[in-house]
Amino acid sequence: MTISLDPHYAFDKTDVLSVNAIRACAADTVFKSNSGHPGAPMGMAPAAHVLFTAIMKANPKNSSWWNRDRFVLSNGHACALYYIMLHLMSYKVSLDDVKNFRQLESNTPGHPEVGITDGIEVTTGPLGQGFANGVGLAIAQTHLAATFNKPNYPLFDNYTFVFTGDGCLQEGVASEAASLAGHLRLGNLIVIWDDNKITIDGNTQNSFTEDIEMRFTAYGWEVLYIEDGNLDLDGIYFTIQRAKQNKDQPTLIAMSTIIGYGSSLQGQVVVHGAPLKAADIGGMKSRFGFDPSENFYIPEATRELYARATERGIAANEKWNQLWADYKAHHPIDSAELERRMEKRLPDGWESALPVYCPGDPAAQGRVYSQTALTKIAEILPEFVGGSADLTGANLSRWIDAVDYQAPETNLGQRTGRYIRYGVREHAMVAICNGLDAYGGIIPYNATFLNFVSYAAGAVRLSALSHHRVLNVATHDSIGLGEDGPTHQPVETAAWLRALPNMKLWRPADGNEVSAAYIESIKDTRHPSTLCLSRQDLVNLEGSTIERALRGGYTLQEADNADITFVSTGSEVQIVVAAARILADQGVTCRIASLPCWEVFERNDEEYKLSVLPSGAPIISVEAYSTFGWGVYSHEHIGLPGFGMSGPAAQVYEKFGLTPEAIALRASKILDIYKSDGEKVRSPLLSATRRILQKERFA
Repeated sequence: MTISLDPHYAFDKTDVLSVNAIRACAADTVFKSNSGHPGAPMGMAPAAHVLFTAIMKANPKNSSWWNRDRFVLSNGHACALYYIMLHLMSYKVSLDDVKNFRQLESNTPGHPEVGITDGIEVTTGPLGQGFANGVGLAIAQTHLAATFNKPNYPLFDNYTFVFTGDGCLQEGVASEAASLAGHLRLGNLIVIWDDNKITIDGNTQNSFTEDIEMRFTAYGWEVLYIEDGNLDLDGIYFTIQRAKQNKDQPTLIAMSTIIGYGSSLQGQVVVHGAPLKAADIGGMKSRFGFDPSENFYIPEATRELYARATERGIAANEKWNQLWADYKAHHPIDSAELERRMEKRLPDGWESALPVYCPGDPAAQGRVYSQTALTKIAEILPEFVGGSADLTGANLSRWIDAVDYQAPETNLGQRTGRYIRYGVREHAMVAICNGLDAYGGIIPYNATFLNFVSYAAGAVRLSALSHHRVLNVATHDSIGLGEDGPTHQPVETAAWLRALPNMKLWRPADGNEVSAAYIESIKDTRHPSTLCLSRQDLVNLEGSTIERALRGGYTLQEADNADITFVSTGSEVQIVVAAARILADQGVTCRIASLPCWEVFERNDEEYKLSVLPSGAPIISVEAYSTFGWGVYSHEHIGLPGFGMSGPAAQVYEKFGLTPEAIALRASKILDIYKSDGEKVRSPLLSATRRILQKERFA
């Protein structure tokens, strides 16, 4: 294959000067902050320079341009390099911002964060996550291209470029994602591996001696090589351009570099994660021909070179704008639909498609209600794209006429398909969903058992940190799994998901609450959601409505002068209703509250929340999980003391005292103690700290 060097990119001494200036600036950046990682930025400066100035199609003046090439720094500790490149390319990152690296409230944080720094596509730092995000970005591009591109109208033809390091390639999430990317034949994905053979613990020979190239070849990737990533700018350019020619495979470029290139400590582990000494930085600058006393020096020739690169990006965007204007004129229906999706606008009245249930309707499993909702959503929201980690039949996560997203050559589906077969890859699945949301135009969902959301914890956390609208459909949500036993029963999973900032955990108690969970999760473009869905039947409850459930918590059954308020979620609400009937026969009056989503409930004002969980009577929570966390809403907690148990579901519930009879007996004993104490019962919502925060929230 012959590839000509574009005359715009005839690399010369100005490029060498610029690369060395980037290296020196990276050393200065980490030194000034007295924190960070100088080694990888100095080693990868040539590849970054070539990529940003000679290959990538992006407009720094319009960093949200739909068809821009995406860049992901999976080895996010090298972000000093990323910030310098964004500054040079004229994104909204000043030199003062670079100097403020890792300082409080700067827009150049310790690892890249989407929404904080202009030009950052995804939040990276935990190794391997960016690699998997890149797979999601690549899937999104191929899907939208297949859906909206027309002959002579390549609206979406961008590439996703990922920088990755040895650490990323050791993480399981990257392996999962790479395996799927190879299967899906994502020819628009190019990963550049900084093969410097150093991790924090030292040389990779200590723990990482596998044949990476053979592994990726086995995954179905093309593997290319850059023998000298320190100096060979032409070689870097030619290799990336060759990778772009392969439309049928993702490409891994193994690029040999020396970590900390230019430092007297180059190639050593000490340059990985600590600032260089001042004398070393000065010596390096002298060797590069720079004034050792001048910090953050950017030669004028470098600024001119990057200004030309920026202008090319602006011109590419303007050319695309002309294409888009012509597309809109010739394809008004498709263009209006695409515009709606990319702007995250939902069709008017789409919520009315969700099913509404009445108390007389037949009971169904939570996952069955979910499948019904998914089917309705898929009909009205064509941007709704998702799949399961090999549990399609168990999660009921695929609507009946769904088409699989696949490379068409496999005869397994189409690029326009909206159902993704993730295989047994929970961690990569959620990380890929983060990439799908980051690209735009797609509402991603995924499905597995609730217990195995824990396998994806790293990616779930980044969904929340990054404000990605990702729906985690998590079935088999409690000890209701029964015979599968404690290895599959997620007794603690809800607690950590509820503790996760920005995460909305829904545990619906009936069909209306399932519909409400989907409505809220889709409408909220800034938060991920996890829907905990039962395998056992849920009756449709008297007092349940979608409108009430959309408040996150509500009074299911009211009673004047109640002796007890029960608060519960999910499959236990119907058990509590039965327990309340037993207590009523004993002369005990009960109120019942359903609290399907704590995060949404907290958005209500204090008056409303106190109407649901009032003072005056003990509040008793009931849930087939660990009781950890319930102290914010209830005085007393009925739940699980440890892991679950293997056996038929009804017997397991009985074993742990989660039957109407056992709950009624426990509640009666609790009430006796409260009566004997004779103290006024105040709602847990009236703690001083909560009241202060409530006032601040609504100020």
